[in-house]
Order: sequence, then C-alpha cells, then structure tokens
Amino acid sequence: MNLSNVHNLLDFELLARKALPRAMFSYIQNGAEDEVSLRRNRNAFDRYGLIPRMLCDVSARHQRITLFGHEYASPFGISPVGLGAMYSYNGDVRLAQAAAARNVPYVLSGASLTRLETVAQASPHAWFQAYVPGSREEIQRLLDRAAKAGYKNLVLTVDLPVSVNPDRYVRNGFSSPLRPSMDLAVQGITRPRWLFGTFLRTLLTKGMPHLENWRADRGNPVLSKKLQKDIKSRDNLDWKHVEAARSFWQGNLIIKGILSVQDAVICRETGVDGIIVSNHGGRQVDGAVSPLHVLPDIVAAVPDVVVMMDSGMRRGSDVLKALALGARCVFAGRPFNYAVATAGQAGVMRAIDILQEEVHRNLALLGIGHPYDMSWEYLRDLER
Repeated sequence: MNLSNVHNLLDFELLARKALPRAMFSYIQNGAEDEVSLRRNRNAFDRYGLIPRMLCDVSARHQRITLFGHEYASPFGISPVGLGAMYSYNGDVRLAQAAAARNVPYVLSGASLTRLETVAQASPHAWFQAYVPGSREEIQRLLDRAAKAGYKNLVLTVDLPVSVNPDRYVRNGFSSPLRPSMDLAVQGITRPRWLFGTFLRTLLTKGMPHLENWRADRGNPVLSKKLQKDIKSRDNLDWKHVEAARSFWQGNLIIKGILSVQDAVICRETGVDGIIVSNHGGRQVDGAVSPLHVLPDIVAAVPDVVVMMDSGMRRGSDVLKALALGARCVFAGRPFNYAVATAGQAGVMRAIDILQEEVHRNLALLGIGHPYDMSWEYLRDLER
C-alpha cells in the first residue's frame, strides 16, 4: 500500500475501518459503555498548553532514552492489544519486528494469538504482558514459560477482574470467541483483502487461531460456536497474587492499570520496578479518570519507581506533555494496530516514523534538546 498520504496516526484509523470487518475494527476502536473514559483520555491532553522557549540551540537534540537498562530510540512504545494476528497476517510478529526495527518498546498482549515464544524469537527485546491468573500455581507456570522464552520485562495488567460491558461489541458482531453467523460472513466477504490475506491465509498455514498466552496452556479458539469466556478465577485477585508474581519473576516487573496513589504506593512496597498509569484505553471502567490527570500525583508518590503511562496519546506533542508531567515513557495501542491492519509491518514502521518525526520537530519548536528536559516550566494548566 502507498503510505505517502498517511500524515499522522489518526489517518490510520480511517484506513483500518475500510480494511477490517466491522467486528474486528470494533474490538480495536470501541471503549466501555458510553465511552466517557475514551473521550476523556484524548481531551486530557488539551488541558495543557505548551510554553515554547525561543532562540535555543537545539541542533544537537535527540530523543533516545534508557529504560530498564536498554537504550531505545524514542520515549514511546506500543501497548499490548489482543488479537493482533486477526488484523494482519502474523500481526503480532509484524508489530514486534517493526518496533525492533525502529528500536522502541513493544509489549506483546496476553490475549494474543501468537505464541509468546515465537514473538520472542522475532524480537528479543519485546516485553510480555500477562493477565494475572487466579492461583499461585498458574502464575508460576505462566511466568516460568515467559522467562524460559527469554523475556526480561513482564507487564502484569491488573484492571480486568471481570469481563467488561460488551454492548458495543455485540452491536458490531464481536464476541470472544467469535461466533459464526451470517452477519460475520458478510463482513468477511465485503473485506476480501482481509478475508484472503489474513483470515483464510492464517487458517491454511497455521490452523485455527487460539489464545496462546492467556495462561500457561493454550486457551480458546478465536472462532467457536460456543461462547465460553476464558476469564475464570480472576475476581479473587488481590495484592498477594502480585507478591507471588514478584517472588517468581527475576526480571523487571511492571504493573499496568494503576490510577490511584494508594495503589502506586502498594506497588512500590511490593517491589515492582515500574508502573504504567492506565485506564486500559477507556475499555474498562467507563467514567474512570484519565491517566494524564493522575500522573503527576503518582510520580510524586513513588519517585523511586519507573512510572510510564498509556491511554489517549496520538501526537508527538502528547508524548512530550506526558513526559513533562513525569512519565518516563508513553505507550499507545490503537494507532499501531490500525497501522498493522492497514499495511502490515510497513504500516507500523510508518506510524513509528511519524511519531518520531513529530517528537523531533516539537523538541526544536519548544527549545529543548531532549524529551526528559520537559517539565512544568513548559506547560500551562488551562483549567486552572
């Protein structure tokens, strides 16, 4: 695909809508319930105005950062999003390889359809995100599997004790697993490039996709007549399960889904290495606070923990605003999955290039030499 007319991350959403069946696009795009949190995440960035400095020599500026001992090219990365192999053939691997080619962090989702071992071979510096199983035994088995595959950074997502409200998914024909229906068949037929290039190609070469990393054992198939949720034994989760994960995991442990100072402090006391402040892209509790709004308080409460964030970032200026508020890295999921759906690995690399160019340009326009030079000095809270 000719990507010369793609000028920002938002352009990929329009192209992905045309490329994907409605059900698949819905899974990426939709938020929970009335999508209040989803809209709030974007609006939060508009709350802060930028204050540039003039006549600063920025000719030597760069955006490289060091995170957990690895130097990355930019202070942003790709969030975990499930079912990547349903948006593009071998989509999880293509996302990981694009991130590796551009040297930015990539987090493989625990709801992915590609074995974590396969992704680790394709991208040795990839991170793995797990949904904490409901027992110590299952936690240890899954974490042992990830460690054996070579992962060094483990992200535990803790904000999904129960299934989210599925009304928007149901309206668009999405369920987990997908149920065969005439509507779903029509969606596929009207998207022949996806039908033949992604779904049927996957069936012919790999067989029916399954949730490969939800637990240590293989999970549900992506397409099934029986709708069986694979989310049992998770509403009993508490901090003892995180403590168990910490005891089992020898690498860097990052907790994703934190929005309160109290939980951030517990993370530090539990011995985690990093926190991703996140409301899951507005996909969990509708009406939840935007991560950007609570980010400064969490950074102040746990200054010795690497604090990152996701949810709502779409522009290079968004990255810099989040860094000014204390984040060490900013993640996004939807735009990169739209990109892989649009043009595979080339699409993801184009999306990364666009964001890197925006960060590089905005560093110059703001008069700073490195993203970590961002601070409150360069912001004005327009709501105060």
